[in-house]
Amino acid sequence: MCVLNADADLLADRPGPLLIADRGCTSAELEDYLHRRDADLLLPAYRNLKARPGQALLAPIRQLIESVYDILKGRLDLELHGARSLAGVTARIAQRLLALTAAVWHNCTTGQAITRLLVTFDH
Repeated sequence: MCVLNADADLLADRPGPLLIADRGCTSAELEDYLHRRDADLLLPAYRNLKARPGQALLAPIRQLIESVYDILKGRLDLELHGARSLAGVTARIAQRLLALTAAVWHNCTTGQAITRLLVTFDH
């Protein structure tokens, strides 16, 4: 919510943004806040509630996000970055994201079946 308050132009340039969240973000206050700013919240419904519009889109998106997180944390050692300053953390995260992007691009270009597979690049 702070980002939406701090940057007034964020929503002005992008009408009707869709925010994707986890179940823990369920609250009438948050939904009202976003509704007043013409933003929508997409999150999975609890089992005892009816399905929300667009909920079927969440599974593939969440799977992709979890896959990228797993690669960043596991293969690319994002949690063990070793940086001592915010600038260092930022540089190391960018470095890892660029490495992952390059690997995915390479795998797509060479016709690999699994584009996020990094075994080829292990040394």
